Amino acid sequence: MSDTVQPADLSFFSTLSAAGSLSAAARELGLTAAAVSKRLSQMETRAGVALVNRTTRRMMLTPEGELYLERARRILDEIDELSELLGSAKQSPKGLLRVNATLGFGRSHVAPVISRFVAQHPQVSVQLQLSVTPPPLTDDAFDVCIRFGEPPDTRVVARRLAANRRLLCAAPSYIAARGMPLTAHDLTRHNCIGIRQGDEAYGVWRLTSGRGTSRKTEAVRINGTLTTNDGEIAVKWALEGHGILMRAEWDLGQYLADGSLVRVLPDHETPNADIFAVYSQRHQMSNRIRAFVDFIAHELKGEVARRGS
Repeated sequence: MSDTVQPADLSFFSTLSAAGSLSAAARELGLTAAAVSKRLSQMETRAGVALVNRTTRRMMLTPEGELYLERARRILDEIDELSELLGSAKQSPKGLLRVNATLGFGRSHVAPVISRFVAQHPQVSVQLQLSVTPPPLTDDAFDVCIRFGEPPDTRVVARRLAANRRLLCAAPSYIAARGMPLTAHDLTRHNCIGIRQGDEAYGVWRLTSGRGTSRKTEAVRINGTLTTNDGEIAVKWALEGHGILMRAEWDLGQYLADGSLVRVLPDHETPNADIFAVYSQRHQMSNRIRAFVDFIAHELKGEVARRGS
């Protein structure tokens, strides 16, 4: 029973699970697929249970495998944090950093920041995964998630990195052809470009207008001929004059500045999309995570200053 779980297996199984297949794990570990399969079989023999269900193209963790993975990642994180607390990593961040971000913002902003971060901290290895839908807040697969909007969950730390407004906009050619909306209700008669992302209600835009006692929020159900889950595509469609778009200011700034897009209903407010770095409370003492979050906060602040925001 004493050798049911071996320390070296923890890192192996974490890498295997993140890779998603035996062949991908083999490439990641620098082994053959046969060697990875053999080691997994040895682990399962020692544990006395199946950890992975294998098919020809993919693999899925069994309930016991899910439990093994959760505990393995937690133990690996605690080992890293203990090393840092003891001072071996105090001088320079080191180790693996797993980052998740949304597709468009991850490509245009997070990836360049990571490039500059590892140039300054060569002992840190970063794995960046981009996804349409943010992973669950309790998912241990990532150390830091860059997401829009503060998560309503006290089990995680959410550090605000930068302000980010959602804006309504359209190409001048579209406005010339269809006219400028004057009220929120006018949007129902326009072609609006839809974006299906995250858990937000699709097809409904919430706009707030007025001040004081006259302040009100309207939920407008939009209609349109174009829908996508990729924000960059939606912006391109708007630039080509296909309709009105609601998108984050970070993605629209350059086009609003050069006149390729113009604001629509600028006196109306939409739900904010402030940018947050989200990570587990137990990672607060991690040197590499603190260093990365501090770094990206500084970099995004610099971008805001350059934009003149």
